[in-house]
Amino acid sequence: MNKIFEKGGKLYWLHSTVDAFETFLHVPGTVTRKGGHLRDCIDLKRIMILMVIAAAPAALFGMWNVGLQHALATGADTSFWPTVLPFFWYGFLKVLPLYVVAYAVGLGIEFAFAQIRHEEVNEGYLVTGFLIPLIVPVNIPLWMLAVAVAFSVLFCKEVFGGTGMNIWNPALVARAFLFFSYPKEMSGSDCWISLGSEEALVDGFTGATPLALEGSAQYGTGFWDLFIGTVPGSVGETSVIAILLGAAIILWTGIASWKVMVSSVAGALLVGWIGQTAGFTEVPFYTQLLLGGFAFGTVFMATDPVTSAQTETGKWIYGFLIGALCVTVRLFNPGYAEGMMLAILFGNTMAPLIDHCVVSVHIKRKERKSYEY
Repeated sequence: MNKIFEKGGKLYWLHSTVDAFETFLHVPGTVTRKGGHLRDCIDLKRIMILMVIAAAPAALFGMWNVGLQHALATGADTSFWPTVLPFFWYGFLKVLPLYVVAYAVGLGIEFAFAQIRHEEVNEGYLVTGFLIPLIVPVNIPLWMLAVAVAFSVLFCKEVFGGTGMNIWNPALVARAFLFFSYPKEMSGSDCWISLGSEEALVDGFTGATPLALEGSAQYGTGFWDLFIGTVPGSVGETSVIAILLGAAIILWTGIASWKVMVSSVAGALLVGWIGQTAGFTEVPFYTQLLLGGFAFGTVFMATDPVTSAQTETGKWIYGFLIGALCVTVRLFNPGYAEGMMLAILFGNTMAPLIDHCVVSVHIKRKERKSYEY
């Protein structure tokens, strides 16, 4: 780094910003000189980049699906191969402003706080900024997204001390802020499909998400439509195939916990089966895994290593709680069809208590065994 940005230099106040850009694609020049240290090829930066790579398939498919849903709504030609690139290009141009706003606002706040604290800029927002546009409607007004991002970064991360200190998942806090502050823009049928300049031609079109309709074959959204993702919904949450590709990446690299994913699926299946058996819903219990943001939330949100349970037993309890609560909300709260967002935020809140109980039980069991000896 240039000496003018080092301590004592004229532009030292920009040290954090310059260091962030300098080390984005390069390994920092600092090395250990003495003492024993654990050396590993993985660090926070590489973890964040791998998470972005894992979420990329969902983002790319989501852009194509935005174009597809636009074509279906406006009566355009939807034959597959001739329209792959036009669909993707249309979706890319619609989603790109969401990314620009999410990163510009979020990184601006993070850089400012790093300068004020004279700390390094952490790479945590690299993932948060990538996920936020994937869990909101494509038609969300940009100023609303900017306000939600600012609220999330300020009151969910920075007031707790920044990356690694937050209690709740910042991306979900941004979505929750939008849902409760601007419910009209986050619900209904028109916000999930981009109608563009042709909106006047399709005033009678209704594009409610399959979840809002309790998606099933009778609404034209069968199992494979939901699994592939050719249905209305948030940008990155529709394709289970793309999400599973991301899950394979983060599980193979050891970034995420498979225990959280498996237990979340188990909780959803159990409550869904009970609900179907008891007659609360006609939706097949396994379809709950394909609806709404369940798959995306289970893979990319619930497994957040900062906000999830830390103990191995706690991860089973934490994941099961999220899956079970998500489907419970869907079955018993008609006013809020999608329960994954609140289920994960509740799980984040309960994670420290879950870990505390697990550790306490473990200590008491050890003490009991020591007394026996």
